[in-house]
Amino acid sequence: MPVKTFICDSDDIRLDHFLTDKFQVSRNQVTELIKKGLVSVDNKVIMKAGVKLKKGQFLHVNEIIKEMQSSNVDIDFDVPVVFEDEDILIINKPPHLTVHPAPSVKEPTLVDWLKAKNISLSTLSGEERSGIVHRIDKETSGALIIAKNNASHASLAKQLENRTLGRYYLALIDYPLKDDTIVDKPIARNPKNRLKMAVVQDGRDAKSAFCKLLTCDEEGVELIGAKLYSGRTHQIRVHLNVLGRHILGDNLYGFKSQKAKINRVMLHAYYLYLTHPRSGEKMGFIAPLYDDFKQQLQKFFIQEKINETICVDNLNMRFDFFN
Repeated sequence: MPVKTFICDSDDIRLDHFLTDKFQVSRNQVTELIKKGLVSVDNKVIMKAGVKLKKGQFLHVNEIIKEMQSSNVDIDFDVPVVFEDEDILIINKPPHLTVHPAPSVKEPTLVDWLKAKNISLSTLSGEERSGIVHRIDKETSGALIIAKNNASHASLAKQLENRTLGRYYLALIDYPLKDDTIVDKPIARNPKNRLKMAVVQDGRDAKSAFCKLLTCDEEGVELIGAKLYSGRTHQIRVHLNVLGRHILGDNLYGFKSQKAKINRVMLHAYYLYLTHPRSGEKMGFIAPLYDDFKQQLQKFFIQEKINETICVDNLNMRFDFFN
């Protein structure tokens, strides 16, 4: 039986909530795994779904689903590499590419590509999430960092926790924000729709900053920047929904009758910053926009203004406003 390993990244989270988030399945499915004695915490089998976890605890799950084997997966795509050394790999994830295998995922993933390329990967997140320190949604594109060994993974996970590792996102939304703003509201799975997340009173803490970048008054479309102070599933999309705004192409949280027919969410992780896990050097990397995102931008704004606005110095200045 395949075993998946996780490290708890926060205190006082229920076991079933933690595994529901990790597996992206219903809580009932996770509860069944727990009742069958297939989940252990720090090598002790746990039979109660409501057990509260502590940060740093190791979880092992004997998951009764056949794992995708990368050796049997036909990889017919490539992924742009932004930076690579012996410790880390930074890629520009294409849209429509899932980051790691899951029971519901049938197509090849980023992890499959990494393994097919024989890239050294950390093992702290388990076999199916080899090297994966953080993730972005399938339709979202942009900067993603991969840990090539366990020491790097531990360092990057710590930076992610204290937010010295982060990303600036760019998004095109369907109606301008009133002002630059912060949304600080807890997020959990939507009890009425398992495909969606929502602001839920007893959800996990979530905080996002949004700044206005370029506004097209004629079309009512705005380019915004987003910075996360936590890393919840669909966080940017959920917090924008709180503000009554939606990302172009987002049919899950937005509207199918949008201003333009777009086949993916116009959300891109544009700039990633971190401290190198070995050298201690502070580093920053740009993940260039993909053509579909650039084409949408050029419908509403002139290229010179786009270049000026998404300059990293300008983005740093805008987000410094929130500090």
